[in-house]
Amino acid sequence: MNPRSLSADAVLRAARPGDEPGILACIQALADYEREPDAVENTVEALRATLFGDAPQAFVHVVEHAGEVVGIAFWFVTYSTWTGRHGIWLEDLVVLPGHRAAGYGKALIASLAAVCQERGYSRLEWTVLDWNEPAIGFYRAIGATPMDEWTTQRLTGDALAALGATLD
Repeated sequence: MNPRSLSADAVLRAARPGDEPGILACIQALADYEREPDAVENTVEALRATLFGDAPQAFVHVVEHAGEVVGIAFWFVTYSTWTGRHGIWLEDLVVLPGHRAAGYGKALIASLAAVCQERGYSRLEWTVLDWNEPAIGFYRAIGATPMDEWTTQRLTGDALAALGATLD
């Protein structure tokens, strides 16, 4: 991804080594906003290995302002068996509170749409909390539509371990 200048001397670019503390700060800010301040287990070291290790499977676009990461789009590649093409799953979209309403969130998500277009991907998908009206309004404004008949399912912790153990 080529860096792109944004308003207020900010730059939209792919994450690079050294961005990990800023990325983690954005992740923590999102957890705080989503009322889960103690849920983040990630670390700078884990982010470094994930994003810049031998075979990265997750990626981040960042907005940098005055040398600080102030926004992130954290994503990975998916695959649709129905279309036979890849897509992008947007795991987290975060712009720190002091930098909202500057167009950074739209620029971040537009950068993922551009990746989809460049690579021939068929989808860009994500989830949003039902109570997050500001985010829902933003997503509707950029043309996103809800998948009302779909509910995200998750296995974690003891349930995940128990199910995995059934193959033993």
